[in-house]
Amino acid sequence: MTDSTRTKAKADGPTELTALQAALSAEYAAVYGYGVVGGRISADRRKEAQSAYDAHRAHRDALRRTVRDLGGTPRAAAAAYELPFPVPDAAAAARLAAELEDRLAAVYADLVRAADTTRRMDAAASLREAAVRAVRWRGSSVAFPGLVERATADAPPSSPGAPSAPSNAL
Repeated sequence: MTDSTRTKAKADGPTELTALQAALSAEYAAVYGYGVVGGRISADRRKEAQSAYDAHRAHRDALRRTVRDLGGTPRAAAAAYELPFPVPDAAAAARLAAELEDRLAAVYADLVRAADTTRRMDAAASLREAAVRAVRWRGSSVAFPGLVERATADAPPSSPGAPSAPSNAL
């Protein structure tokens, strides 16, 4: 990508601070969601859920610091988040974990696009981590993590599968 193409892509996309705030919001939702996952997941996968929960808390804290370092005020977490589907058992908990990771991959893909230098590398590493966790939870992968999921999320509200939940939805 040439410098002029990169500049044009940045001008068309979110600012770095906006993308950081979106990633922070997604990490808040992931921390909340993994609380639900941990309560429903089978004992043999509980350690994996705890590890993901801890990783998302660390990412959340790092993003809060980065937003402050850039002169912004970190967004606050919502009091609660609406789950995308009921989570009555371990199978649904694993699906929720995969969904959380897919959504994180999408916001980190946006951050890769918007960020410069070190933050871009950190965002790419976070995207990779989310993609790997999603594969572990789902048992299969997608060709371009963060992009396929975005196509569904950006679908018009009248299309099947389009999100209709409020902003505090997972």
